[in-house]
Amino acid sequence: MLRPGRQAQRRGRWIADFQDVLKEPSIALKKLRELSFSGIPCEGGLRCLCWKILLNYLPLERASWTSILAKQRELYSQFLREMIIQPGIAKANMGVSREDVTFEDHPLNPSPDSRWNTYFKDNEVLLQIDKDVRRLCPDISFFQRATEYPCLLILDPQNEFETLRKRVEQTTLKSQTVARNRSGVTNMSSPHKNPVPSSLNEYEVLPNGCEAHWEVVERILFIYAKLNPGIAYVQGMNEIVGPLYYTFATDPNNEWKEHAEADTFFCFTNLMAEIRDNFIKSLDDSQCGITYKMEKVYSTLKDKDVELYLKLQEQSIKPQFFAFRWLTLLLSQEFLLPDVIRIWDSLFADDNRFDFLLLVCCAMLILIREQLLEGDFTINMRLLQDYPITDVCQILQKAKELQDTK
Repeated sequence: MLRPGRQAQRRGRWIADFQDVLKEPSIALKKLRELSFSGIPCEGGLRCLCWKILLNYLPLERASWTSILAKQRELYSQFLREMIIQPGIAKANMGVSREDVTFEDHPLNPSPDSRWNTYFKDNEVLLQIDKDVRRLCPDISFFQRATEYPCLLILDPQNEFETLRKRVEQTTLKSQTVARNRSGVTNMSSPHKNPVPSSLNEYEVLPNGCEAHWEVVERILFIYAKLNPGIAYVQGMNEIVGPLYYTFATDPNNEWKEHAEADTFFCFTNLMAEIRDNFIKSLDDSQCGITYKMEKVYSTLKDKDVELYLKLQEQSIKPQFFAFRWLTLLLSQEFLLPDVIRIWDSLFADDNRFDFLLLVCCAMLILIREQLLEGDFTINMRLLQDYPITDVCQILQKAKELQDTK
C-alpha cells in the first residue's frame, strides 16, 4: 500500500499528464483517449473538459473553443426562446377574449397542424419527462437542490408566459398525482436503488427566481424531444442525461459551470446520436438495435467462458432479462453515480465507441460466475437484476483483460 505522500505524488503526475495533453494547441486525441480510459481526474474541471472533447462537442483545435462555445450557447438560448418562451407567450395570449378565438386557435380544432394540437401532444411528452426527472439519482439530494445558475431567460419576472413548471401544474395530471409517484423507480430502474426518502417525496417548492437541478434536466429533455420528433422522449433518457449534467454542473470552473445546461444539451445530443437506436423499438431486431447487442454479450461470453454461457442457456436466462437495462442505460442504474461516472470515462474514451461496454457486461457475468454456476434460476435472476459487486475498478480491469485476449 502506498504511503500518503507517494499517493499524492502519483496523483499529481496523473493530473499533470492530462494538463500536458490539454494545453497543446491541437489536442492529441489518441493520447487523450489512452489517458481517459484509465479514469479522468475531477480536479480543475479536467473531466468536464475531457468529456466535451471525447463527445465531439469541442474540436481538437483549442483556438476555436471560445467562439464555438459562444455560438452553441447562443443557439441553445434560441431553442429556449422558440420552444418554451414563445409558445408560453402564445398560450397566455390565445383566446384572451371570445372574439379572438379563431377556428385555427380553438382547443377543439381536430387538425393535426393546429397550435393547440401541438401543445397537447407536447404536454404528453412533458408529463412523462416530469415524472422521470423527479426520480433522478434518489440516493443523493443534488437534483432536488437549487442550481446556482438558474436560467434567467426562463425566470425573468418581466416575462409573463407559461413555463414548463406551470404547464405541468395546469395539466390534467395534477401535481398531487405526480407527488404520489415520485418515490417509485422507473420501469427500467434497478431494484437495489435506494427509494426517495420520505422527506423528499414532496419536493420543497423553491422560491420565485430559483429552480432545482431536476427542472434544468427537464428542460434539456423537452428541447431534445421537440428537436427530434422521430424519437422524442423515451423513458430512460433521463438516466443518460443525469450523469452528464451532474458532471458539468459541479465543474469547479464557475465560468463553465454557469453554462452547464447548454453544454449538457449538446453533449447529450451527440451521445444520443450514437446510442439512439437502443431507444427505437422498431429497430430492436435490426443489426443496429438493442437485441443484436444483447446477443453480442452472450456470444462474447460463449467465447470467453463457455461453461457459464451454457449454464445461463440451460436455465433459459435470456440477455433481455438484464442486459437490456445494462446496455440501454450505459450501466447508470447498476451503480452509484460516482461509479457510473468512472465507467463512463472508459466508455467515452473507447475509439470503437461502446464495444467496450459489451466487454464490461461480459466481465460483470464472469466475475460472479461461481455464484451463477451454483444458483438456480430465481437466485441467478436476483443476482443479475441487483448486481452484487460494487468495485467498478475490478470490473473495468476484467473487461480490459477480456479486450486484450481477443
